[in-house]
Amino acid sequence: MAALAVLGGLVLAAVVAHGAWSARRASPRQPEALAEGDRVDPVLGAETPAVAEAASNAELRSVMPRRPSARLDPLIDAIAPITLEAPVTGELALTHLPPSRRAGTKPFLIEGLNAETGDWELPASGQHYGEFQAGVQMANRSGALNQIEFSEFVQKLQGFAEGVGGMVEVPDMIDVVSRARELDAFAGEHDAQLAVTLRANGAAWSVGYLQQCAGRRGFVPGVLPGRLVMPSPDEGAPPSLVLAFDAQAALAEDPHIAAVRQVTLSLDVPQTPEAAEPFPAWHEAARNLAADMDATMVDDQGHPITLHAFASIGTDLQTLYRALEARDLAAGSTAARRLFS
Repeated sequence: MAALAVLGGLVLAAVVAHGAWSARRASPRQPEALAEGDRVDPVLGAETPAVAEAASNAELRSVMPRRPSARLDPLIDAIAPITLEAPVTGELALTHLPPSRRAGTKPFLIEGLNAETGDWELPASGQHYGEFQAGVQMANRSGALNQIEFSEFVQKLQGFAEGVGGMVEVPDMIDVVSRARELDAFAGEHDAQLAVTLRANGAAWSVGYLQQCAGRRGFVPGVLPGRLVMPSPDEGAPPSLVLAFDAQAALAEDPHIAAVRQVTLSLDVPQTPEAAEPFPAWHEAARNLAADMDATMVDDQGHPITLHAFASIGTDLQTLYRALEARDLAAGSTAARRLFS
């Protein structure tokens, strides 16, 4: 499987598909336990409140427009519908949700169709649901969904369906696994990370000095030690850029003593919208940080990176962006971020 070609191998474009991908990641200067819900069962005879509520919800379901799910996408998920004879409470659904939301390395989730709003949503207390659907992601950077993972998904799904009194329509495993492999192959051929190393020309940097220089360029501390990130303008989205350095230095008791001689600035291409111009931002951040900290931009072989190389990479990225768009997996879209994760 071929990865994104970049001229001269100056920048990492890490891709591996069908089973495993790997994305290529002197003194210092100073500066609720839930209640069991009751299922609403149809009752013959007198018009009890439960029957009236079930009939009302059924009528609502028949006229309420069904909106598409915002969380499940048939492009990257294998979806299994769960039908019910009558609406059930959110409390009952919550009680029977599987404790784990993963099948092997693949995430899955269960949604309910709200009997009042017509929205697909995660089950919640105080709501009634006329049907459910579950979806398991067919591929991610861990590879394609395999038969063992699909079987685990079905087992957990059937347990939930039995708990809420529903009937699940399981998709054909052979078809799903085949689709998963094809999706994985496409993703492997169109996955890319760009990385450039900044190497100190003279004295090493202290962690405090590094944080100060990066902070002036908009970087903030990340969740993991040894990571500074450029936050995305979109709330909840992955960072636009990541500046990584030795985690041991980041964990040192005195950040003014620990010495750092190089850092890596990376851009995860499928995770960031093209409209945000992440490639120019990556290039500019690398040049500015190199100037600020007296560093040289080098590739993974230690060779200095030229401006011509950056231009060639930018041209190759346009081909990648167009291929992702043609598959309805535009860089930075929800589906792309899930697939390339």
